[in-house]
Amino acid sequence: MAFVAGRRVGGAVLRNRARRILRAAWRELAPRAEGGYDVALVARATIAGARSHELVSEVEELLSRAQVLRR
Repeated sequence: MAFVAGRRVGGAVLRNRARRILRAAWRELAPRAEGGYDVALVARATIAGARSHELVSEVEELLSRAQVLRR
């Protein structure tokens, strides 16, 4: 699992926060994840102001479409 936030997200503080909330969202979904996949979550500038519980449903949808999560 990789969490990436480029400079377009903002300064170092904002990039660290973006990675932190992506990791928190992943922690909620990790028990349902299938093994054998390499996954990278890339933060975009629109992540500013988001909370981890708001991202859980979005990340869940993306990982379900990629067939990484068990139902």
